[in-house]
Amino acid sequence: MPETPARRVVIAGASGLIGSALVDSLRGDGVEVTSLVRHAPNDVHEVQWLQDAEPLDPDVLAGTDAVVCLNGASIGRFPWTPSYKSTLLWSRITPTRTLATAIRALGDDAPALINASATGYYGSQPGAVLTEESPRGDGFLVDICVDWEREARAAGDRARVALLRTAPVVHERGVLKPLLLLTKLGVSGPIGRGTQVWPWITLDDEVRAIRHVIDSDLDGPVNLTGPTRATANDLGFALARRMNRPYVLRAPIWGVKLALGADATEALLTSDADVRPAVLENSGFTFAHRTVEDAVASAVPSHDGA
Repeated sequence: MPETPARRVVIAGASGLIGSALVDSLRGDGVEVTSLVRHAPNDVHEVQWLQDAEPLDPDVLAGTDAVVCLNGASIGRFPWTPSYKSTLLWSRITPTRTLATAIRALGDDAPALINASATGYYGSQPGAVLTEESPRGDGFLVDICVDWEREARAAGDRARVALLRTAPVVHERGVLKPLLLLTKLGVSGPIGRGTQVWPWITLDDEVRAIRHVIDSDLDGPVNLTGPTRATANDLGFALARRMNRPYVLRAPIWGVKLALGADATEALLTSDADVRPAVLENSGFTFAHRTVEDAVASAVPSHDGA
């Protein structure tokens, strides 16, 4: 697949875990990066937007190779109250809609829109191998992903639109954040049966995959997830071994739902989704971390002898 390195990229959501790593990677290779920010700009590389429902001036995006939208409030904040559910939706739909409108206005000069989505699009589908051609699932997070992707596609027929169906990132500020303390205290263990399949990806491969999508001609949905199947127990055991701690205390589903709420539990913890990165692999992308054990080892210092 032909790849022409980008020269200028606009990023929305550049302050988050993935966004900040992507900015560092691009700038490290000499790519000019403009960040769309909610606060007053700190330098010439920042442009303020999303103020009082004002549209984004299309000229901000003119001449850029790609626009990457990574906005979205954290799904790892609990519980998902009705108010926070509204925040989860607004923080994804509004930025995407604003960018799609500005890109569409550029007509034939429209840059590519590389828009975040999530493997949550597939919901829970036990026993199925899920690729980009698989159907949507059911549930609150699924509905958000469907609406999110619809807004991105509104950028128009003249823009390449790629939808990054990203898996939870194996990082201390990602999916590992709530697990690290429990494991350190020696009170981690299976969530329910623990045999549910969890999609995953490392931050390094996430950034490399996004850059691959930017520089290639990929469009439509692209699963950003590690290449090998892993269960919740596989991740938990790998983390416990890495930290030299036990993994024995099972968390009953009723207790998890009581603490986090039914929607969050079913969307994030008990969901069973064997999501595969078919488009990435078919386009020649190679993963730096191919197993969840490798992913944990890359993200967590060894605690041997602790």
